[in-house]
Amino acid sequence: MTTPLIAEKLNSRGIKIDWIISDEVDDSLQSDIKYLPVSESSIIKSALNYLVEQGYPAVNIITDEFELTDYQPFADKTNMVIFYGQKKIYTVHPGFSKWKPAGEMIELLSTPKDLEAIGLETIKAGVYKTVADGLFRLRFSNPILFIAESL
Repeated sequence: MTTPLIAEKLNSRGIKIDWIISDEVDDSLQSDIKYLPVSESSIIKSALNYLVEQGYPAVNIITDEFELTDYQPFADKTNMVIFYGQKKIYTVHPGFSKWKPAGEMIELLSTPKDLEAIGLETIKAGVYKTVADGLFRLRFSNPILFIAESL
């Protein structure tokens, strides 16, 4: 699923497009493209609503704009991985752990309640660095937390 502008770029590279999210239909790109109208306040909300309604358990999103409030309503409905700039953004649940090499940056995008960060050194509010090669852990009382790591 893509926007019309990106669809043109993908088409020029010979990449097959299944869905374009747009209120305007353009039959000049490829045959058999389906169109999803922008029925919500934003393209991302329309796309995510459709994917959730269709039962997609996971979705990868590549975007050049990121507003956390657009994604929060869908955090408990589908597993999202969002690639934005040089960041990989995803949701985690309490007790999350992941292996990372020392010196990797982890950013908490949503506000955690009762946070316990193990294996991480605080750089500034919401930004942490792994202290050693190995697992870091995040314990918190929110049901879900958005985090970002550098690519």
